Amino acid sequence: MSTYYVCKIPNEKGKHEVHKKSCENKPPTESLIELGDFQICSDAIIKARTIYSEVNGCYNCCFPCHKI
Repeated sequence: MSTYYVCKIPNEKGKHEVHKKSCENKPPTESLIELGDFQICSDAIIKARTIYSEVNGCYNCCFPCHKI
């Protein structure tokens, strides 16, 4: 299981990125909202969508949930 976060600040495409706690590319802590612990990134994406309508998985740590 991994702890996931969603970034409060949207990226250049207007999407809020979901990151694992271990991600080297996640933004500073003050820019993140903790989503909780999940087995797979798609569950974290579902949770993130309860906060923001436009979300995407991080290319580096959540590649299976990353949409172009």
